[in-house]
Amino acid sequence: MNAIKPVLLLDKKTQNMIESYVPSDETLEELVSFFSIFSDLTRLRMISALAISEMCVTDLSTLLEINQTTVSHQLKTLRDIGAVKYRRDGKIILYSLKNEVINEVLLKGVEFLGY
Repeated sequence: MNAIKPVLLLDKKTQNMIESYVPSDETLEELVSFFSIFSDLTRLRMISALAISEMCVTDLSTLLEINQTTVSHQLKTLRDIGAVKYRRDGKIILYSLKNEVINEVLLKGVEFLGY
């Protein structure tokens, strides 16, 4: 049985604009991964702190009152997504945001909520 193809009400120009604007599935999957960093309270707190200064695990744990194991786990998640970078200073590893855009997205969310 042949399925009847629905007729679009949009004009061809608008259809073409939409088709060219909607990202590929690969890009959408990467966006889902990127935005997942904002879906966890602990990660949001850590991102907020790292927007101000680079810090080691102990400093993040102490300042934010989060277990060090949890901080380490969340930093690994943020590293895997590409949200944070790190550098070694002797025996200490210091973490910071990889790109200021991450903080800008967070601030846009706060702005959207009206705070």
